[in-house]
Amino acid sequence: MALDKLTILVELPGGRLQFDENNADCCIAAMFNPERLTISRSAQWQSQEAARRDSPELQFTTAEPSVLSVELCFDTYDSPEPVKQSVATFTSKLVHLTTVETHGDKHRPPICQLKWGSAGVFFQGVLQQLVHQYTLFMEDGTPVRATARCIFRQWRTNAADLQRQNIMSSDVAKVWVLRQGQTLAAIAAQEYGDADRWRAIADANAIDDPLKLPVGSVLVLPALRQASSTRAMP
Repeated sequence: MALDKLTILVELPGGRLQFDENNADCCIAAMFNPERLTISRSAQWQSQEAARRDSPELQFTTAEPSVLSVELCFDTYDSPEPVKQSVATFTSKLVHLTTVETHGDKHRPPICQLKWGSAGVFFQGVLQQLVHQYTLFMEDGTPVRATARCIFRQWRTNAADLQRQNIMSSDVAKVWVLRQGQTLAAIAAQEYGDADRWRAIADANAIDDPLKLPVGSVLVLPALRQASSTRAMP
């Protein structure tokens, strides 16, 4: 049974986000599987101002995308050929994941998916940082051994991220598609329980005339948080 290699699937050209593991030009297979994968994630919590509190209440503000770190090894020295191939042939493929070069129609570096064995695609993101270290050279200076320290930052479309959320309350921002017969007041009444809150929606979307909104308009519903009825004593 062949050894499954960790593979980086590179986004295909074009306007849609697509990958093809059968397209060799858009796949980077590890020469040697990594010894470890490190995935980290952080969330931002802000302390609420309150007097005479040793441990103020924390309020969640936002989350940071997950970060995956992996070190890949490349070695062309142990090949049977008398003339050794430069290891840069392999490392340069990673460099292109950080540049617009060869991805000009997108005007940005490509999105990547990491795939390995039975786990399948286990991470999608962009190559945020790349450090190459060359450790062995031939007499003519040809590099034949290298390590590549890669840091991928998770990437997901806004639509895909919203589908994963359980947004059911008025204290988080939402997206609303306007349907026939709907008004800002009706939306505010449904979402906030108060029709007079329509002004907050209008302000968030820079709407001058709420009576002239075309059907299908995408509106952002801002988060509304109720102010506390009591204040801490100074």
